Amino acid sequence: MSRIAERFEQLRAQGRTALIPFVTAGDPTLATTLPLMHAMVSAGADLVELGVPFSDPMADGPVIQRATERALANGVSLRDVLATVRRFREQDQTTPVVLMGYLNPIEVMGYQSFAEEASAAGVDGALIVDLPPEEGHDLVATMKGKGLDLVYLLAPTSTDARIKRIGEVASGFVYYVSVKGVTGAGHLDTVAVSEKVQAIKSLIPLPVGVGFGIKDAETAARVASAADAVIVGSAIVSRIESLAATPEAIPATIADFISALRGAIDKVDD
Repeated sequence: MSRIAERFEQLRAQGRTALIPFVTAGDPTLATTLPLMHAMVSAGADLVELGVPFSDPMADGPVIQRATERALANGVSLRDVLATVRRFREQDQTTPVVLMGYLNPIEVMGYQSFAEEASAAGVDGALIVDLPPEEGHDLVATMKGKGLDLVYLLAPTSTDARIKRIGEVASGFVYYVSVKGVTGAGHLDTVAVSEKVQAIKSLIPLPVGVGFGIKDAETAARVASAADAVIVGSAIVSRIESLAATPEAIPATIADFISALRGAIDKVDD
């Protein structure tokens, strides 16, 4: 059983909803990322989603685009991200880490090399935004051969047939994009989200995480009533951006925000 599946099984047994924060590796500095990861886990994160900087982040809104630009300006590469996860594993052997990014850096590294190095570093899975299941056979096989989960996105417009197709290749969990548009955009209709999550669960057996548009503890709590995981990205990254000039303050500030999210989610779970 993968670390991701094990974590969701533990949470299910406890009647708890997972909290998955997203940060871009190397934003605002690579040295900040490792202590930030540990701080988020200490504050209540159940999994960590770590963004791999890429020059054309097509699924991301302006907040995460700027984070990627800051990381790229620091020269942060996919290999740097893997090295950060390796260092994270020196202290934390249990918290799942999912990389979120785009196919090009993986193609440059090579599928086999990526899978081997990611597995050796302690990565548990990846969400590759621009890799549809119809084109991912080789990478899916290579990753699964190394015990890595491949997480896929589902959208409000995903048909039943598409959801079933994703369910055939995805592992770990699926990520439901709760609004039409890029990260950080749109108004979150939690009634519609709940209905879609239930529909997804009726079609595939994997846990369903919900992200995009979750801005605060209130919206996190509302989503937690329907989802297996609450995924928060832009709201965290915007706070990091506001502290870019004082990176030493970032871990504690983000930990406070994670703690507030965790508290709101736990009230729903109770």
